Amino acid sequence: MDDFGALTKSIEAILAIQCANYKEDYIKRRISSRMRLTGKEDFRSYLEFFKDNQAEQESLRNALTINVTKFWRDREVFDIIHKEILPDLIKRKDRIRIWSAGCATGEEPYTLALMAHDMTRLRPNVQITIYATDIDQEALRKAKNGIYDKRVLENLTESQIRRHFSQKDDGKYEVRAHLKEYIRFSQHDLMSGKAVTGNLDIILCRNVTIYFTEAQKNELARTFHPALVSGGYYVLGKTEFLGRDVEKLYVPYNSLQKIYRKNDGMQHRSAITARIPARG
Repeated sequence: MDDFGALTKSIEAILAIQCANYKEDYIKRRISSRMRLTGKEDFRSYLEFFKDNQAEQESLRNALTINVTKFWRDREVFDIIHKEILPDLIKRKDRIRIWSAGCATGEEPYTLALMAHDMTRLRPNVQITIYATDIDQEALRKAKNGIYDKRVLENLTESQIRRHFSQKDDGKYEVRAHLKEYIRFSQHDLMSGKAVTGNLDIILCRNVTIYFTEAQKNELARTFHPALVSGGYYVLGKTEFLGRDVEKLYVPYNSLQKIYRKNDGMQHRSAITARIPARG
């Protein structure tokens, strides 16, 4: 086994991150960045440093799972959810279930909660639950705290900021409790082959699969399919796409913004089609 192989094996053992699920070039770029920052010249010397340094282990975990985001990121996508998809669901349903898969530090699920809060004033009996998951525990801790720099809020109006955030003494902004109540945060590995729950109306998994191999992207699409209700929505990142092996599982709703709906006439032959119990 070469030095890079030994390092990835150590990463899998210590961090429980399956390197095979990511493109090799991506793993090497992230590790090389940490090597430069720590002054290590080759994989072997970095491996010895990594194995005995808990702080570096967390730094590499964050580097491998990093997801740059902000509130209402990719306005066109969230405008469609806000103006078309959620209003239709609220008219037709008393319970709406949404999964923000790979939620990072929480900007996406809080954006959804903001929409839900404003829109359910017209139908206060509608129950909306947002499941927000990520593999990175540190990112989830930040998401649960819900404290952000002003720059992360730049896509929100001043009115939205006043109503849904409180400004702290250090100038940062904290999400108010009425938005936090919509969200259930939990750690979840998208490569586990299991959805966080079932009977979902919308799954957002955006800007996550760009780091996955084609096989892993396809398997994820297969995992999501039975977790969605009939006609449920699957939202990808704007640079992501469905592979040929799974594209028939979904039909386009808005191809430009990478929004799809479950194709109820198609079922894949994976064991993952087993019924997923709903929670909550």
